[in-house]
Amino acid sequence: MSKQSDNVTRDVERLPEATAKKLNGLALVLLVVGLAGGAAGYAMDAKAFPSSYLVAFMWLVTMGLGGLFFVLIQHVTRAGWSVAPRRHAEWLSSVLVAGAVMFLPLIAFAHGIWEHWMGEHGKHDPLIVAKSAYLNPTFFYIRAVIYFAIWIGLTVWFTKGSAKLDERRDDGIIEKMQARSAPSLFLFGFSLTFAAFDWLMSLDPHWYSTIYGVYIFAGAVTSSLSVLALINIRLQGARLLNRVSTVEHRHDLGKLLFGFTVFFAYIGFSQYFLIWYANIPEETIFYKHRWTGSWQTISLLILFGHFVLPFLVLLSRHAKRSSLVLGASAVWMIFMHWIDIYWLVKPNFDHHGAHFGIADVGTLLLALGVGAFVLARRATGTPLFPLHDPRVAEAMRVENL
Repeated sequence: MSKQSDNVTRDVERLPEATAKKLNGLALVLLVVGLAGGAAGYAMDAKAFPSSYLVAFMWLVTMGLGGLFFVLIQHVTRAGWSVAPRRHAEWLSSVLVAGAVMFLPLIAFAHGIWEHWMGEHGKHDPLIVAKSAYLNPTFFYIRAVIYFAIWIGLTVWFTKGSAKLDERRDDGIIEKMQARSAPSLFLFGFSLTFAAFDWLMSLDPHWYSTIYGVYIFAGAVTSSLSVLALINIRLQGARLLNRVSTVEHRHDLGKLLFGFTVFFAYIGFSQYFLIWYANIPEETIFYKHRWTGSWQTISLLILFGHFVLPFLVLLSRHAKRSSLVLGASAVWMIFMHWIDIYWLVKPNFDHHGAHFGIADVGTLLLALGVGAFVLARRATGTPLFPLHDPRVAEAMRVENL
C-alpha cells in the first residue's frame, strides 16, 4: 500500500489540536449556559426546581451508568469488535464523577423531594414506619456514598487499566480487566437497582415494583448506546477513525440500540401487565397517576416514541449503517430517555398533568452542559482508542454479513 493511501486509511490517535480547542471551547460554553439555565430555573420556579433537578440528575447519571455497563460487558465477553467504542464508553462513564458532585444539591432539597417518608407525616404512617429501618435519612445518605464509591471506583480502575494500553501492549492488563469484570457486574447490578429504589421508587413509598431496577437499567443502556453511536458518527465524519471504528462498528452499535429498545419495551410491558392483571389498588395507583390529564399523552409518547418508532426505524440494516438515520434516532432516544425519567418523577408531584416549565428546561441544560464538558475533557485528554490493545487487529477486521 502506498504511503498516500495509508495516510487516507490510517487512524488518528488523538484529536487534532485545533479540533480539541474548539471542542473544549464549545463544551465550556455549554457548561456556562447550563449553569445559567439551572440558576434561572431555580430563580423563576423554586417550587418545581427540586423535582426537575432530580430528573436531570438521573438522566445524566443513568447515561454514565450505561457507559460503565458497556465497558464491563465488553470485558466479560472478551469482545474484540468494541476496542474503540469501549474507550468512548470510558469517557461517558466519567460523568459519574460529576454525578457525585451533582448529588450534593439533592441533599439540600431532600426533604422536599422525598417528603413522603422524610417529612413529619411519614412518622405517623404505619407503612412508612414499618420501612423506617431502610427508609431513613442517615442510611439513605450512607447508601448514596456506597453507590458512588462503587461506580467511581470501577470507572477509575478500568479507565486506568485501559490507559496503560496506550503506552504498551500487555496482554496481562487486558486479562486482569477481564477477570475482574464479572464480579464488577454484580456490584454494578446491585448498586444500580438499589439506587433506583432509593432515588426514584421511594418518591412514592407506598408503591413498589421488583422489576423497577431492571427498567431503569434498560433506559440507561439505551441512552448510553445512543451517545456512543453519536460519537462514532462524529469521529467517522471527521475522518479520525477509519479502521477501528467504521461503518461496521456503527452497524453493531445500531444493532445493540435496536435490541435494548426492544428490551426496554419488554420490561416496561412486563411491569405494566403484572400490575394490570393483579388489579391491586396500591399497585395500580402508579399507572392511574400516569393516565390522568396530560400524563396520558406522555404515557402514549413513551409507548410510541421510546419503542414503536425506533423499532420500525432501526429494524432496517440500512438504517443502522446510515449516519443520518442512526444519528437522528440516537438524538431522539436520548431525548426520550429524559421524557421517561420525567414520567417517572413528576407525577409524584403533580397528579393532574404534565406542566413543562423553565425549571425543566434549565436543569436539562445544566445536565447537558456538565455531560458535554466532561466528555470533551476526556476526549481531548486521551487517545481515541487504546493504542496497544491486543484486539485492535481483530477490531479492524469486523464485518457484518
